[in-house]
Amino acid sequence: MNETRNRALQRLLDPESVVVFDGAMGTMLYSKGVFINQCYDELNVRSPELVREVHRAYVKAGAEVIETNSFGANRVKLAQYGLEGQVAELNLAAAALAREAAGDKVLVAGAIGPLGVRLEPLGHTSRDEARGYFREQMQALKDGGADLFVLETFADLEEIEQAIRAAREVDPNMPVVAQMTIGVDGLTPYGATATDVARTLDEVGADVIGLNCSVGPQTILEAVEKMTPVTRRKISAQPNAGMPREVGGRSMYMASPEYMASYARHLVQAGAKIVGGCCGTTPEHVHAIVEGIRP
Repeated sequence: MNETRNRALQRLLDPESVVVFDGAMGTMLYSKGVFINQCYDELNVRSPELVREVHRAYVKAGAEVIETNSFGANRVKLAQYGLEGQVAELNLAAAALAREAAGDKVLVAGAIGPLGVRLEPLGHTSRDEARGYFREQMQALKDGGADLFVLETFADLEEIEQAIRAAREVDPNMPVVAQMTIGVDGLTPYGATATDVARTLDEVGADVIGLNCSVGPQTILEAVEKMTPVTRRKISAQPNAGMPREVGGRSMYMASPEYMASYARHLVQAGAKIVGGCCGTTPEHVHAIVEGIRP
């Protein structure tokens, strides 16, 4: 790894440095005509230029970290499309595309989402099996050029713990950003509070802990305010562009770039040192966030 990327990684882990991640990948691909019944992760090999375009737009917007197009590229989720034999291929391609767009100054975060199944005793998947699925995906992302791992939109603290452990098994020195998702009630889908999330992810040993997706920035802001007093870990916040509204049968995110930039400032003031966007956010939102939080 070159010196420029090393310095960027140091900034990522520096408790006081504010770092901007990119925005939504799925939103951008959908806007380019990719229907939601397709496997977005397969686009890394089927339509790489589409994915590369999105990455480049976020780099141009000023994102300091871009995430690979690999959110659902684990063996369990790929099996729904008959692609479970292509875990390594799709994740290697995802990381390579992001690495190419990122160049030397921007970091590449290998994006890992949940498996979509319950773990024992509530489901049939054991903790060891879950860890193995995550490890398989993470190894390919690392081999393809990812600088760090970002665990996103997890609902179950037990599951994200296995993902964090898998990351440490793949490379104990690669930074891990671990993010849960909450609802408008401020709770994860399984009832954990923001305080529970902060304490648990801190204990398990993620380098950065945070929240993403599901809700707009106001709910995320309120949760961050509860997390900061109970952890010394760096906190990340990547909200959706507001709450979705049904418009002509489609879910639309109505928050403007200016609105997201305003909330990004509030999030930083509340203690979140990594900010970015999830569903509905675009390079325009990220550019506004970059401009809005700089002194």
